[in-house]
Amino acid sequence: MHPLQCVLQARRWGPLASVSWLLLRTCRACSSVPSTACPSVERQQEDGVRKDFSSRLASGPTFQHFLRRVSAPQEKPDMEDPPPYLTVDELLGKQRKVYLETYGCQMNVNDTEIAWSVLQKSGYLRTRNLQEADVILLVTCSIREKAEQTIWNRLHQLKALKKKRLRSRVPLRVGILGCMAERLKEEILNREKMVDILAGPDAYRDLPRLLAVADSGQQAANVLLSLDETYADVMPVQTSPSATSAFVSIMRGCDNMCSYCIVPFTRGRERSRPVASILEEVRKLSEQGLKEVTLLGQNVNSFRDSSEVQFNNAVSTNLSRGFSTNYKPKQGGLRFAHLLDQVSRVDPEMRIRFTSPHPKDFPDEVLQLIHERENICKQIHLPAQSGSSRVLEAMRRGYSREAYMELIHHIRESIPG
Repeated sequence: MHPLQCVLQARRWGPLASVSWLLLRTCRACSSVPSTACPSVERQQEDGVRKDFSSRLASGPTFQHFLRRVSAPQEKPDMEDPPPYLTVDELLGKQRKVYLETYGCQMNVNDTEIAWSVLQKSGYLRTRNLQEADVILLVTCSIREKAEQTIWNRLHQLKALKKKRLRSRVPLRVGILGCMAERLKEEILNREKMVDILAGPDAYRDLPRLLAVADSGQQAANVLLSLDETYADVMPVQTSPSATSAFVSIMRGCDNMCSYCIVPFTRGRERSRPVASILEEVRKLSEQGLKEVTLLGQNVNSFRDSSEVQFNNAVSTNLSRGFSTNYKPKQGGLRFAHLLDQVSRVDPEMRIRFTSPHPKDFPDEVLQLIHERENICKQIHLPAQSGSSRVLEAMRRGYSREAYMELIHHIRESIPG
């Protein structure tokens, strides 16, 4: 009987063993060396191979091993292999000077520190003098029309500065970073021909490549949103050396989809940093002598670290009473109460704050922890979008005026003073 015909006969092996056995028999059938063994000897050999394979399969890695491998946070190298159209030398800053301007929220302040950390490692220098800059980067906001108009006006001012540098040996490069780059994309490149690069909130690692492409005379853009980018391995560089406080980004993006808000479309889906990387950053800030850190995120107390398999079975906490979400309930992961507990233990003398929270994520364990720990500030930022239940429903906030007021009274009772 032809070997391949033997394989096609019905067997009661597992699917993986069947596929492997099929490959083995097919390779043997296609071999240029003819088999001279008698059928009985060949069957004994096949049985021995099958038993050996089955034993090795039983003692090998399970599906959980692969899940753990995929779920574990992967450290990204400081300098990845360059794309085929660029050399390592072309990705280097070569001590060119970068001027950074920040507009908008505290998250943009933190993004500026992340972007500068990436550029610094690539050999760029920082300048606070606009006139001597070789690269000007604007970290932008799109939350309101006025915020965008401010950037358009700023670009018109920079256009004159760039014209003066046309004859210079080192041309001036101008880039738009952040939410406005993500929202307007082609409009910025087409309307303002003097803009050289665009980088969305999840593309700051790509800044050296974008600037290298711009050096060839082309416009370059990366506005791809990521499902897992948290910059967990990028240590932000403090933009103010004399500062006594710092922002620590613990999560990015938003899943709430409020009807009036653009954040889910400019910053993507909600994802949280691993607890270990956050604690490491807080420790370094404490060693530098900083006296206060503010945990930062679009919905900071929605934090949920599910980066490791063992966290997936953690008990989920409930929402504040009378609140709901626009998305399906999320199970597992280490929640904000756990993170707040660990951060407050790093340095008992360091004050801990957090912003911006959503009212729905103030379960009792968070309030109890704030009450117990002396270094967690007793000041809570609790957004009040409207005093009308009808308007709140139209805004898709997930609560009524009555539920919000009940939460206020509950917080006052839980955290006296």
